[in-house]
Amino acid sequence: MSALVEVKELSMRFDVSPPWLNRVLERKPKQYVHAVDGVSFDIPRGKTLALVGESGCGKSTVARLLVGLYNPTGGTVAFDGRDTREWLGSQDAGALRRRFQMIFQDPYASLNPRWKVGAIVAEPLLEQGVLTNTADVEARVGELLTMVGLSSVDAGKYPHQFSGGQRQRISIARALATAPEFLVCDEPTSALDVSVQAQVLNIMKELQAQRGLTYLFISHNLAVVRHMADQVGVMYLGRLVEVAGKSELFAQPRHPYTRMLLDAIPDIHMTGRQRVAVQGEVPNPLNPPSGCSFHPRCPHATARCSAERPVLRHQGGTQVACHAIEEGRI
Repeated sequence: MSALVEVKELSMRFDVSPPWLNRVLERKPKQYVHAVDGVSFDIPRGKTLALVGESGCGKSTVARLLVGLYNPTGGTVAFDGRDTREWLGSQDAGALRRRFQMIFQDPYASLNPRWKVGAIVAEPLLEQGVLTNTADVEARVGELLTMVGLSSVDAGKYPHQFSGGQRQRISIARALATAPEFLVCDEPTSALDVSVQAQVLNIMKELQAQRGLTYLFISHNLAVVRHMADQVGVMYLGRLVEVAGKSELFAQPRHPYTRMLLDAIPDIHMTGRQRVAVQGEVPNPLNPPSGCSFHPRCPHATARCSAERPVLRHQGGTQVACHAIEEGRI
């Protein structure tokens, strides 16, 4: 199956230095955070890749890089075989913008409270020049709202008149307005109650089946990932440490960090099983550890782990970056 999205050695570095005068007076150098550090993956058409990891590991930065909200400091993102940075800088950038959209994490913050729902959902149609006739726009907005389980009458209401789950449905309707092929979903259900989460996720699964949508799904909730994903990428401090099919990852996690994440999930069927306790804290991203960034928390770490950074290698049907696995120690 051909890849719709191809990411190669993607990197993003943020300048987090104090103001110039402070640096001069305190004689301190500039400071940078490597939020994303050499990430590579492909997403086949019609499939879902989920990125998981602890807060601050770079998941949301990857999402923003893919839709062009940030310009990467290194690496490339290709959409349908064409470099997105070059494409977004060309005259036909609008054609690409129509083909991918983003659903943001917080439906309370991502919808303009001063606009009616109809105007919110219609904005991409008007901005991208998909429709210009008022009657056509209104008909399309009603169709989109119905598609996500709302009513066309809701177009005349304001966001504050809806619950969190309904607001996220409005966000999904807005994202679908230009009939995109690829949706970047940045923790789209984390601000919602569990029962509402299920409704929104089921709508997204149905829409994917009906329209052949491709998703990058970002979440820290592994139960949600298990429901949504075809493939899972596990991130730690800006790097991918494991990429595997959903069934393989949940049945037989390889990387020690992936095992630690899965061991943290309560499971009534695993009563009495020995679990590896979550150890230590995520290192300071301003001063990451040398070698494998996970080695201070890893029970299998050796001197090589603290000196040499592991490379993501194929191990059967899984990609893992771990010296212990490469050496057959685990």
